[in-house]
Amino acid sequence: MLGNTRRSYGLVAIVLHWIIAPLFIGQLVLGFLMVRLDDQRRAFELIQLHKSLGFLILALAVPRLLWRLGGISPELPESMSRYERLAATLSHASLYGLMIGLPLTGWILVSVSTLGIVTFAFNFVVIPNLPLVPSDGAEAFWSSTHMALGFIAAAVVTLHLCAAAWHQFIRKDGLLSRILCPRRDDRGCPPR
Repeated sequence: MLGNTRRSYGLVAIVLHWIIAPLFIGQLVLGFLMVRLDDQRRAFELIQLHKSLGFLILALAVPRLLWRLGGISPELPESMSRYERLAATLSHASLYGLMIGLPLTGWILVSVSTLGIVTFAFNFVVIPNLPLVPSDGAEAFWSSTHMALGFIAAAVVTLHLCAAAWHQFIRKDGLLSRILCPRRDDRGCPPR
């Protein structure tokens, strides 16, 4: 029940998925909104929250990736074409890369910023900068990179949500149910 089976995700994968997913989507929305505020004080508060949530996502995404790499993954339905399987594999790999890459590029961005603003995660702990040299050029590069990855993440998440809805409501192949609740055995699992 804790680990994955060939038919369903286990409790560990499910809990990590449903903690990270809303945080990740919320980060995309927050990132979009915070840079468009006229109120500088409010923008600063939201940026600090954005950084805090980014570190939380990074702290959860690394064990999630290790869990995925160290165990088995549920098989995709046989009704899926080779191209659908490839798209699923690429989108999942992209999501894992973005869950780790976005927080890392954000951390690099903060570390090379010439403003020298301390990251005080959740007003609880100071997160040290990476040992990088601050410069305007590096800050501009990493800011652009972080923003571009954010837009890519929004596109991949949208694709992922649409694919999940398509499998659930159009194909009705039970694919979504695998990430909703763990199963002790194969009883009740969707047919392959």
